[in-house]
Amino acid sequence: MKAKAAITNGKGEYTIETIDVSLPQKDEVLVKMKAAGICHTDYDSLNWNTSIILGHEGAGIVEVVGDDVTSVKVGDKVILNWAIPCGNCFQCQQMNQHICENNSPVTAGSQTSGGDISKGHASLESTKYQGKGIQRSFNIGTLSTHTVVKEQAVVKYDTNISFGSAAILGCGVMTGYGSAVNTAQIKAGSSVVVLGTGGVGLSVIQGARISGAEKIIAIDINPKRLEMAVQFGATHTIKAEKSDTNLLNAAEKVKQLTNGRGATYAFECTAIPALGAAPLAMIHNAGTAVQVSGIEDEITIDMNLFQWDKIYINPLYGKCRPQIDFPILLNLYKKGDLLLDEMVTKQYPFENLPKAFEDMLAGKNAKGVIIFED
Repeated sequence: MKAKAAITNGKGEYTIETIDVSLPQKDEVLVKMKAAGICHTDYDSLNWNTSIILGHEGAGIVEVVGDDVTSVKVGDKVILNWAIPCGNCFQCQQMNQHICENNSPVTAGSQTSGGDISKGHASLESTKYQGKGIQRSFNIGTLSTHTVVKEQAVVKYDTNISFGSAAILGCGVMTGYGSAVNTAQIKAGSSVVVLGTGGVGLSVIQGARISGAEKIIAIDINPKRLEMAVQFGATHTIKAEKSDTNLLNAAEKVKQLTNGRGATYAFECTAIPALGAAPLAMIHNAGTAVQVSGIEDEITIDMNLFQWDKIYINPLYGKCRPQIDFPILLNLYKKGDLLLDEMVTKQYPFENLPKAFEDMLAGKNAKGVIIFED
């Protein structure tokens, strides 16, 4: 069958092209995409020196299943998950499904630094562009009207939720919420700092609020983003200045808000290498700093920032266990605790993908979402 997909040449350019999608093999599922979230990683992937179908957040409807597929059937609504667990390797057996040794496209090194982006993929022959098989970003390539993925890449759901709101669970929300709840395990009554209040940072804030944090301090250079942060649970905001090297001035303001000590937890969600060590300056002794945004550059850290007994964690994907965590997130949404509809600031038709990227880079949206027409 013919489908439409956003394809990058890996050199900073992309176009929406016609592709050929085949029936899924035994352990694969064909999904008709209904919505795809947009995040900075999608924009970064334009320069990965590899031709791929873009997109790694999405929700849709199962159209065809392979003979061995048992977890979903035709007509099921599904959220796509890019960290596909095999269930059998050492890490999966330790419940570290997000860093599966057999299927993860990033744990052998990221896509940008030589990771094997073919790991965990459905057959390349299932999707062809100009007569040749083409890889899909992070195994799934959600910026496509149809995609063929491994069975483990889809999670069935029955919750009454729009496809746009469901789509954003698959990376940004899970990464932020999971970093707060699964990784840092924020304690009720504690103090939290979040550096950067885009979609991931807002999801950290929500995780902190749901965990019962007493004080949640949001830091950003964008006043509109700080207004969003309050909507999602921030109790205090600090407008950062670009001239504030390592955010040390902001760190002093954090201390003023936390009895002169600093917060118990600080989360870096900016993806700015120069701020990689900044959360260490925000926490008190024996506090926990979490590097959420996936900085991969070499950075220099003043070891004085580690004094004393501070912990620095570099988690992936909020330690996601898709079949466990996605239902938890959907249940929180159903209860009204996890705000997802409010995070989808704007929806765009597929042909307006350039505008979606433009608005994201300008910081206009909490999350922008592509909606595919029937």
